[in-house]
Formats: sequence, C-alpha cells, structure tokens
Amino acid sequence: MPRQHRVVIAINDDASRKNIGAMLQAAEFLIIGEATDGITALKLIRVRQPDLVIAEVFLPAMSGLELARIVSDDKLAPVVLISSNYDHATLEEAKLAGAFGYLVKPVGEASLIPTVEIALSNYSEVVRLEEQVKELQEKLETRKIVEKAKGILMHTLGLTEAEAFRKIQKQSMNKRISMRAVAEAIILAHSLD
Repeated sequence: MPRQHRVVIAINDDASRKNIGAMLQAAEFLIIGEATDGITALKLIRVRQPDLVIAEVFLPAMSGLELARIVSDDKLAPVVLISSNYDHATLEEAKLAGAFGYLVKPVGEASLIPTVEIALSNYSEVVRLEEQVKELQEKLETRKIVEKAKGILMHTLGLTEAEAFRKIQKQSMNKRISMRAVAEAIILAHSLD
C-alpha cells in the first residue's frame, strides 16, 4: 500500500477548511494539521513536516503568499494556494512565492485532487533534480581538487599525470578514505611547505 501523503491545511474559514479536509481524506490523504492563520500554519509545518501544504492566499497574521515563500525558500513542502477570486496580480505573486498550484473557490474535488497530485509530483521532481545538481557539483569540485593534487605531485615528485593519479588512488585505498580527502591532504601539506 502506498504511503499516505501528509497535509497541513491553512484556511481561515472553518467551512472551507473542513470541506477541503474532507475531500482530501476521501482521496486518502492524511490531514496532520489545520490552521486559521499563517503564523500558526508555519509553526505546524516546521514541527510536523508535511508532504503538502494547502493555504488560503489571504490569511491573518501572515498571508498565504508569505507562507508559501518561506515554505518554498526553506524547501519544506509544495504549497497549493486557494483564493476566493482570480486576478492576474495575485497569480503572479503566487508564482514568485514558489506555489505549486493555485485554485479559485469554490474548490471541488475534480479540481483539488488533480492539482494536489500534480503539485506533489512536480515537487518530488524538483527535489530529485536539486539533489542531482548538488551531486554533480560535488563531483566537479572533487575532480578539481584531485587535479590540483596531481599537479602538485607531478611538479614536486616529477611524476607523470597517470603516476600521480595512481599514487592518489593507492593512498585512498590503503587508508580507506576518499580520493578527495587524499588530494586535500596533499594540497594542505604542499601549502605548508
């Protein structure tokens, strides 16, 4: 059985909040927190770490737009915003805040569930791509450090590039540490000379 997605709902109006919650529960989402203002919602999100946040654009204390911006910047969860009316300026603000969806009241199951599913899917893809970029950046940085260490070995010991690489590789295996750690040690030792 697939894991239930955990949701925090931040909607000021009790009837709307209960209605959205009921639709989500019927679609097998787990409601782990409800708030009527942005600050309470943010506290709930930070503590309970939901998979998804559904927030009204106009919330007291902190707007849904501000909430979405913080949640997006801190990479806490995707946010779907709900508004009582559509206007282009608010939609643009929602985009800038990093919202993953925007719905206009009255919200029905036929629009809520597909929007939520797409938001969750797109968010997981963004997270996957960010991890891939980070991994590639680390590999590139490691390559640069190893290249620098090879250069030092070639210069100080008169080794060929292949010999310098093998020396770093052998040290890495012998000491059971990464080639990057060996290369950083070579660079550090050279800088102390």
